[in-house]
Amino acid sequence: MLVLGIESSCDETGVALYDSEHGLLAHQLHTQMAMHAEYGGVVPELASRDHIRRLVPLTRACLQEADKDYADIDAIAFTQGPGLGGALLAGAAYANALGFALNKPVIPVHHLEGHLLSPLLGDSRPEFPFVALLVSGGHSQFMAVRGIGDYTLLGESVDDAAGEAFDKTAKLLGLPYPGGAKLAELAGHGRADAFAFPRPMLHSGDLNMSFSGLKTAVLTAVNKVKVENDGADIDEATRCDICRAFEDAVVDVLAAKAELALHQTGFQRLVVAGGVGANRKLRARLGALKGVDTYFPPLSLCTDNGAMIAFAGAMHLAQAQQAGAFDVKPRWPLAERMQTMV
Repeated sequence: MLVLGIESSCDETGVALYDSEHGLLAHQLHTQMAMHAEYGGVVPELASRDHIRRLVPLTRACLQEADKDYADIDAIAFTQGPGLGGALLAGAAYANALGFALNKPVIPVHHLEGHLLSPLLGDSRPEFPFVALLVSGGHSQFMAVRGIGDYTLLGESVDDAAGEAFDKTAKLLGLPYPGGAKLAELAGHGRADAFAFPRPMLHSGDLNMSFSGLKTAVLTAVNKVKVENDGADIDEATRCDICRAFEDAVVDVLAAKAELALHQTGFQRLVVAGGVGANRKLRARLGALKGVDTYFPPLSLCTDNGAMIAFAGAMHLAQAQQAGAFDVKPRWPLAERMQTMV
């Protein structure tokens, strides 16, 4: 079964071909990072228009890479939500038009489920059940995963997601958009004891998280340094120290909550997915948990991509999920998605 996957939820256009027998055959991705950098953040209208421009060329590139033709496609999966409404519509319209033209089923996929299942595309695939930590720019959640379509929300961020906090903090420090990855790079040169930032909800006893207060702590630290330096901008060494303190705080919270989630569920496998899952310090910390098998998606599949959508679509197709959907769902809790699959 050859499934074409289409991802267009935000600022990356992803198209991929997944074969249920031979695995991932082709994977094409275009990022709009350079286009949005001029504005310091994603501009929804520009994102939508760019998806429209990229979808057909990326599909053709995938088919060429896999040595396949349109006629070889058995089904088309697309991201139905959550995400930017216009961006989602671009992918939904293209997927449904292509499905109509080829007379092939169209499978709607939840964006977070795509991330959650993406480690299954790696060389080392986790078995069910496992705890999943979803850490992306818009979501930070712990899920108990017992099988395809069987997910239970254990806890989530009550405000900013971890990735969102990384990017906003980077902006406070004057780093170019998107600054999360640059912040992590600078953190590698910072001193461990130069600044002490809080670990919000570290001892709350539940699996919820909060990261917005860390931005305030960073802002307070930056302003204090500027006052001490008579209004001058902070130097590079101090910026690295602040980045280090911020990253340490986020990783400490995520690692502690991951251990608690594993303890509460009794599971011994942890899956980490989403853009922040590429963070080296987080990978090292979670990978060192004792008595736990930790799995990450390939680095190339940590950000939004069509491969995870194609794979999720193939899994639902194998379970005879009803196909067909044109509407998009910009706000769509994963729990609500599960209810439609029962």
